[in-house]
Amino acid sequence: MSTISSNTKKDIRQLNLEEIKSWCESVGEKSFRAKQLHEWLWQKTAHSFDEMTNLSKDFRILLNEAFIINPVTFDEVQKSNDGTIKSRFKLFDDHLIEGVLIPSPAKDRMTACISSQVGCSLTCKFCATGQMKRMRNLTAAEIVDQVVMINEQAEKNYNMQLSNIVYMGMGEPLLNYKNVLKSVELLTSPTGRNISPRRLTISTAGIAKAIRRLADDEVKFNLALSLHAADDEKRSKIMPINEQNSLEALGEALQYFYEKTNRMIYFEYILFKNFNDTEKDAHQLADFCKLVPCKVNIIEYNTVAGTGLEKATEEKLMRFQEVLLSRKVRVTFRRSRGKDIDAACGQLANK
Repeated sequence: MSTISSNTKKDIRQLNLEEIKSWCESVGEKSFRAKQLHEWLWQKTAHSFDEMTNLSKDFRILLNEAFIINPVTFDEVQKSNDGTIKSRFKLFDDHLIEGVLIPSPAKDRMTACISSQVGCSLTCKFCATGQMKRMRNLTAAEIVDQVVMINEQAEKNYNMQLSNIVYMGMGEPLLNYKNVLKSVELLTSPTGRNISPRRLTISTAGIAKAIRRLADDEVKFNLALSLHAADDEKRSKIMPINEQNSLEALGEALQYFYEKTNRMIYFEYILFKNFNDTEKDAHQLADFCKLVPCKVNIIEYNTVAGTGLEKATEEKLMRFQEVLLSRKVRVTFRRSRGKDIDAACGQLANK
């Protein structure tokens, strides 16, 4: 068997199956070893080569000489009064990210909310992560690790596996396009975690060009747009990204996405007191909803210090919902989970 000397070890999880196969052949191993390796990495989620017991000891030594596996580890775990579990994860380079296990009130659904970047560059006014600097993109492996680790929490705490995965944690998924889509492939592939793509939702602040790219890639997962205002002036005040991605541009991109994928769009809408909570705002939203088959998720605002924003009153919330229903818009109101541990929507900031 060949030996390898290298000063820099690459994380083997950055290689795809074909690349692993080529490497195995280059060191005199049969190509079927690549499939065994791939299964250990993505189905059994091994974090060391020594765990790979159906590989020979000599081959494992060679793997240790050539590669590393950069694991994600738990840094801190907090449990909310409502059963939500927030985890702060430490990456190999000591950066921190957060992920959340969200059990439904009836404990019949388990949702993992995962991050795609360390920090965020979009500076949305209402979001705690937006107040942080974007340090780097997560690798596909780091995204998958969050799912695996949160799934273990679901099994341990609730004797259930994850039912849904939402890319709604720290960062803008479509600004980490390649790694996010690779993570989706690993999560949904029969040679990976074999999760139905219909159980995955990727949420974006609205990058029209990237939404069109998703359509061209014929993705099978759900797409959610963080809308929060159906008026360009208002939306730009709280989401600077709207200045380069107007509602008109987004609407056209969403229509293109629907034509290509036949997938309904989800609109996320946080109601802010005396900002976007009027009947006029509701009618503007209903007009925007005519563009594509969609569903609106109204989200309760979770206070973030220094934003100057407050959540809308219960009365305004109910009236807003009534207007949408009267306009035949499918709408759901989502009560926040995990507020007491800063695990709710918009609150993730490594606290």
